[in-house]
Amino acid sequence: MKVSTLGIDLAKNVFQLHGVGCNGQTVLKKKLTRDKFLPFLMQLEPCLIGMEACASSHHFASCFTTVWA
Repeated sequence: MKVSTLGIDLAKNVFQLHGVGCNGQTVLKKKLTRDKFLPFLMQLEPCLIGMEACASSHHFASCFTTVWA
């Protein structure tokens, strides 16, 4: 099933991901290290992303727009 919304908990070394489909059902639960995060994201189709506001969130927002541009 396709991920329509992806929630990301940004941390120093490990990121928690929770994806839901358009019907609201959980379709993805994953824990990724920092070095595996962007390669995994490049495999997904563009979707709505929600993440916490922290020091690194602006950096990752730039990465998301670059990956899916």
